[in-house]
Amino acid sequence: MADKPSVLFVCVHNAGRSQMAAAWLTHLAGDRVEVRSAGSAPGDRVNPAAVAAMAEVGIDMSAQTPKLLTVDAVRESDVCITMGCGDACPVFPGKRYLDWKLDDPAGQGVEAVRPIRDEIRVLVEALIAEIAPLGPEGSA
Repeated sequence: MADKPSVLFVCVHNAGRSQMAAAWLTHLAGDRVEVRSAGSAPGDRVNPAAVAAMAEVGIDMSAQTPKLLTVDAVRESDVCITMGCGDACPVFPGKRYLDWKLDDPAGQGVEAVRPIRDEIRVLVEALIAEIAPLGPEGSA
C-alpha cells in the first residue's frame, strides 16, 4: 500500500466540505488514492444541501456519516487537508498539511453550496495531478 497515497480531509463537523472533498477524490481518482474524512466535532448527519449538490453531479453521498477525527487517521494519512478546523488536527513529522480556505456550507441552501462544491472539485483535481497522476496512456 506504500505506493498508494492516502488523504485525510478534516473540517469541524465532517458534514459538508470534507465530505464533498472525499467524495470528489473517490470519484475522480478511483482506487489510486486512499480517502478518509473526519471532523473535530462531528455533526449528527451530512449536510443535506451538500448531499443534494453532489447528487447534481452524479455523486451519491447519502450513505455517508460524520466521523470523529482520530490521531490514528492522521498518522495513517500522507496528506492532511484541513478546512476551517483551526488547530484541531494533530501534527506528525513527515506528513504534508494543507489548509483549504472554503466557505462553510452549514445552514446554506443548495444554491450557496454549488460554488463551494465546484471550488472543491478544482482543488481535488489539482491534488490528484500532484499525488496520483495518470500515466501517459491513462493508467496510474
